[in-house]
Amino acid sequence: MTERRRLRPPSWTATLTWKSAVFITVMCCALAALLGALVHTAVTRQTVGEARGKALSRLAAATVAYEAGEALPPGSGIDPPGLPAPLRALAVGGRRGTLLAARDGRPAMWAAAPAEGRALATSVDYSQSARTINGLDRAIVGSSLLAIGATLLVGAFAVTRVTRRLHQTARVARRISAGDLDARVDDPRSADPSRPPDEVATVAVALDTMASTLQRKLLAEQRFTADVAHELRTPLTGLSAAAELLPPGRPAELVRDRVRAMRALTEDLLEISRLDARTERVDLAVHELVPLAARVVRASGTRTAIRVVGSQDGGGAGSVRVETDRRRLERVLGNLIANAHWHGHPPVVLTVDGPVVTVRDHGPGFPEYLLAGGPQRFRTEAGGKGHGLGLTIAAGQSAVIGAELVLGNAEDGGAVARLRLPEYVQLREDEPPGDGHPEVT
Repeated sequence: MTERRRLRPPSWTATLTWKSAVFITVMCCALAALLGALVHTAVTRQTVGEARGKALSRLAAATVAYEAGEALPPGSGIDPPGLPAPLRALAVGGRRGTLLAARDGRPAMWAAAPAEGRALATSVDYSQSARTINGLDRAIVGSSLLAIGATLLVGAFAVTRVTRRLHQTARVARRISAGDLDARVDDPRSADPSRPPDEVATVAVALDTMASTLQRKLLAEQRFTADVAHELRTPLTGLSAAAELLPPGRPAELVRDRVRAMRALTEDLLEISRLDARTERVDLAVHELVPLAARVVRASGTRTAIRVVGSQDGGGAGSVRVETDRRRLERVLGNLIANAHWHGHPPVVLTVDGPVVTVRDHGPGFPEYLLAGGPQRFRTEAGGKGHGLGLTIAAGQSAVIGAELVLGNAEDGGAVARLRLPEYVQLREDEPPGDGHPEVT
């Protein structure tokens, strides 16, 4: 038995404009109904009261004529035809009263009084008063609809101005989250100190202030990283030269190993500082993906298996071509392979499936903080190895070459790094293929 799908309202019903329109419409309708009911009740009470007064006045004249034995006024009589039964029973019972009912198919105000066990009754035409009340009701409905329409237009205009500014603030916030720290809202209400800011302007100013503060902190961090790396290069160069002069032995090997590690760390810091500064320029060209990946595996000196699934164009596994910067792509793949061997367990498999390259190991997988927030420099799991720079550089270089790097964990265990590259589409059949051919502009 399949579960019934719940009907969900359209997404536009969740917008502030829609909610404001519904709220304004409901409030206008409620207010119009309340005012209309009050006006209708007041006018009807007044009109009925005037008709009742006329009917009672005519009934008094008819009573005087009846008691004097004179002819009754027109429209009056003893138990006249059309007299409502409840009013006749009231008069026969010895009481006077009035009742709004029909007479000869037209509305009338009846008045009756006791007359020797019968009912002396008279009526006043109520047609004009009924038409007046009906016309008033139509005027109330028409004016209410016009008021609701005008209020909706004015309210929609006012709400749209607010929502437009909110959407602008949201767009700037998304640009900042994407890395554009120069983006600012610059709300016009906040630029003029003589105008009191509203809530939207307050949020815009807060967002601009946050972006400026964040930009200053990140620039300070980038300058610090670059300065530290530059300052370390000179002493490390001298230390490396001095280490080569040490006599052969285990201590000399340890010193040289640590110097090489420090130089590699320094170069990584310099590369990260360049990526943070967003000054990198790519050298795009068309390359065969499978041979390039095989060269990276051979250069890594690791036992990494290569598996080729095929290409999307049907031209064979080795015909997948991508438009990328070879040096940067090799750097990304090399870091992913090194990370898989350093933090995972064999076997490590590099799979080429069209323009997608996947590097998988069979270790404990990526930690949760990395999957949630992405690679972070100088952060690894407690007791882990490395500085967190390899994946940080891989993510940065992937963004530079326009590739998408997705990190995840396999269901049966192991870390999976999937790199999707922009595939090259050949437009002319006579264009010669090749690896590292003239640069694509």
